[in-house]
Amino acid sequence: MRIKETICRVSLLMLFALVGASCTSTDVNERPNVVLIIADDMNWNDCGAYGHPTIRTAHLDKLAATGMRFDHAYLTASSCSPSRSSIITGRYPHNTGAEQLHWALPKSSLTFVEQLKDSGYYTAAAGKWHLGNNLKDRFDLVVEANVAGFQLPTGDGKTPPKMVADKKPSGCEDWVPVLKQRPKDKPFFMWFAALDPHRAYEQGALNPPHKTSDIIVPPHMPDHPDVREDLRLYYDEIGRLDLYVGRVKAELEKQGVADNTVIIFMSDNGRPFPRDKTSLYDGGIKTPFIVNWPAGIKPDQVSKSLVSSIDIGPTILELAGLKAGSTFEGKSFAGILQDPTEEIHEYVFGEDHWHDYEDHARSIGNQNFKLIRNSFNDLPTTPSADAGRSLTWQAMLKLNKAGKLNKIQQACFTAPRPKYELYDLKKDPHEIKNLANDPAYQGVFNKLKVELAKWSERTGDYVPSKRTPDEFDRVTGEPDHSVRKRPRPSKMDMYGTNGKY
Repeated sequence: MRIKETICRVSLLMLFALVGASCTSTDVNERPNVVLIIADDMNWNDCGAYGHPTIRTAHLDKLAATGMRFDHAYLTASSCSPSRSSIITGRYPHNTGAEQLHWALPKSSLTFVEQLKDSGYYTAAAGKWHLGNNLKDRFDLVVEANVAGFQLPTGDGKTPPKMVADKKPSGCEDWVPVLKQRPKDKPFFMWFAALDPHRAYEQGALNPPHKTSDIIVPPHMPDHPDVREDLRLYYDEIGRLDLYVGRVKAELEKQGVADNTVIIFMSDNGRPFPRDKTSLYDGGIKTPFIVNWPAGIKPDQVSKSLVSSIDIGPTILELAGLKAGSTFEGKSFAGILQDPTEEIHEYVFGEDHWHDYEDHARSIGNQNFKLIRNSFNDLPTTPSADAGRSLTWQAMLKLNKAGKLNKIQQACFTAPRPKYELYDLKKDPHEIKNLANDPAYQGVFNKLKVELAKWSERTGDYVPSKRTPDEFDRVTGEPDHSVRKRPRPSKMDMYGTNGKY
């Protein structure tokens, strides 16, 4: 072990000793509490802490100013339930048994939550669940919010889709009540998951609302009035989420436990707009990642180190004085909380599986470059179905038909797409110029291609021999009821005879 790593670990252990973090402590209550807050479909830099000048996120900004902001935190999936399943198990999506949207984690899944619970932690979840019913017994309490927005028929396949009328606006309403009712004689872990800023959007999420002039339209979307309005509503839901983050922090302070409570804020995947959510671009798999722990992290820290969402479980377990088992594929970043320059990964990896539409892709990246491998490159990068019913998508359909979209804005309509995409993230942060065929970058391309293949082999990754059909129309976003139920494929369907990379 390197000297610096040893020093970091010793410092961390000394800190645990000071706060009684060891499992053998006579007072188990002194181990750090943990609150994991998960936004739903929030882009990594859509808050003030990451430099956005107009989105109102005062509470998130304060969390970062009094804690640590990670500038290179990545998710393993750009899809809601696969991402959450990966977080809670510490495994890559293709190894969870829940890699496709809406698939529940198997009952046999091992998570970090039951390890905390078995060691004396009180464990609770509130807000959006989206993990299936098999894991609810890992928590002492689960308060599940109604899923927001567009709902599919579940019976005869003929009933038209409708909006849920009794949904809770943000999914965050139960966070503080759950904190208040926790037992006071145990350390606690809270899984707080929002519905914000997931679609469908509605007026009145934030008062006062953001203005049209606040909007910054990314280059892969057209600057159109409908796009600006869509983004404005998205901004409002981020602002509403921020208010609930502030209420959680205030309640922790009121209870006198804020200093020894680790708050981790992140998103499950990127913005629900074209070329973001369900893609392997940074708009899909890069996440805001803020860790606040007054007893353990100095204020105003920034880490440029690579971290992955599969590292969350091992980290929380280490902070609780526990050890992650062999099923976890991530690494603890607890040392980074003491030394922001410590590195635990050379590369991070992302996956794209079925999400409303058939697709399969993988990515490898670091702070400088990203390589994307598209297995089903005969298909366009169609956005998620909720984004496909949005103001933005409808505007893009009209503009595309009129020939008024530029090349990057046309990407969601273009098929086939490249088998490989390589981007220089330093020079091209919006991932616009594909360098896969550029002679000047062949060294980087070949290196990342080899490392991605090694990872695929090491983790048992595969390309399905049988594709899962689309559930929605790729243009209108309307459902095809005939494929609503997707049975898990057989091993032959999954691996086939040529399924391995």
